[in-house]
Amino acid sequence: MISSIGSPEERPIPAGATLVDFGGRVLAPAYFDQHVHGSGGFDVMEATDEALTGVGRFLARHGVAGYLATTVTASMEATLASLSGLAKLIERRSKDRSHDRAGEALPVGIHLEGPFLSHEKRGVHSPELLLTPTVAIFDKFWQAAEGHIRLITIAPELANAEEVIAHATGLGVRVSLGHSNATMAEARAGIAAGAVSATHTFNAMRNFNQREPGILGVVLDEGSLFAELICDGYHVDASAVRLFWKVKGAERTILITDGMSATGMPDGMYKLGNLDVEVIDGKCMSGGSIAGSTLTMDRAVENFHSFTRAGLGEVVGVAGRNPARMLGLDDRFGSLEVGRRADFVVLGEGGGLREVVSGGESVGD
Repeated sequence: MISSIGSPEERPIPAGATLVDFGGRVLAPAYFDQHVHGSGGFDVMEATDEALTGVGRFLARHGVAGYLATTVTASMEATLASLSGLAKLIERRSKDRSHDRAGEALPVGIHLEGPFLSHEKRGVHSPELLLTPTVAIFDKFWQAAEGHIRLITIAPELANAEEVIAHATGLGVRVSLGHSNATMAEARAGIAAGAVSATHTFNAMRNFNQREPGILGVVLDEGSLFAELICDGYHVDASAVRLFWKVKGAERTILITDGMSATGMPDGMYKLGNLDVEVIDGKCMSGGSIAGSTLTMDRAVENFHSFTRAGLGEVVGVAGRNPARMLGLDDRFGSLEVGRRADFVVLGEGGGLREVVSGGESVGD
C-alpha cells in the first residue's frame, strides 16, 4: 500500500524502513492491458486457476497490474463455459485477498471479442461461429459471466448491432467497434448508440478511402472515441503509429498487446481459444491471417516512445491511465496515489523496463 508520496525532505523515512534507491530513474504507474488472450503458454479461455495465475504472473513481470481476460469467437457452449469459469475466478480473486498477492496482475473483468463480428473483417475468428447480435444472445453471455463483462467488441454494421450496443451500454459495459467493414455512417451510428472505443485500430477494419472514409476514418476523426493500438511494428507500421498519435493524442490512445498464449514462449504451435496458431519469429498466423501477437506491454511502451518520440509521461498514460479511464477503473489503476496498492514500474532511458514493483514487492524474472 502507498502510505505517502513526497521527497525525503518532505517525508522523512520512518525508522526501520528499508530505503530503495532507483538511481534517478522514472517511476510510473503499472500498466493495464484491456486486450490480452493469454501468455506464458496459457490461454484465458482455459478458465482455470492455473491458467489465470500463469497469465497474471507473466503480465506482472512485464509491468502490468491489471487486465481484461479476452475471449475469441468459439462455439456457444465453449464460450458460455469459459465465461462462467472466468467469472468465478475473477470473483474469487476480488473477494479472497490471498489472490491479491504481489507478483500477479489481476483479472478485473472480461473483454468479449466475438462472436458479433463482420465476416469480411473477421481475421482468424471462425466464420461458422460468428453470430448476428441480439439482446437475447448477449444476455446469455452476460448471465454466464455473472456481470463481469466489462468490454465487448462488435461490428456496428451488423443487423441489430445498435440495439445490442445500447443494451450493453445500459448495463455498464463499454463497447468497442472492431472487426468491422462499416461505412462511415454505420460507424457513426454505433457511436451514437453508445460505443466509446475502437478495437486494434487499422487491423481488421475497412480500408480508408478519401470518398468513403469508413470506420477507420471515423475512428481517426472522432475526438471523443478511445482507440486501441498494437504497437509491435508489425501490426501497424511506425509511420501509421505516428499518424495515429497526431490525431488521437494523449487523451484517447490506448496501447494493447492482443497477446496470446505464445507470448514469452519459443516459436511453435499454440492455441488461441480453439484455434491452432503457428508462431514463427514471434509472428502469429492462422489460416494465412494474423492471429494475435507475442507483444508485451513493456515492449509496446518502448516501441511507442521510439516511434513517436512522445514524452514518457504521455506514453505511460496510454498504457495505463487511458484504459483505466475508458473502463471506469481509474479509481484502482493508472495513477500513483496514497492508499492504493503499490504497483509501479521503474523505467530507464527510452522507456525500457528496469524493475517492476507489484503489491509493494519487487518482481524478478
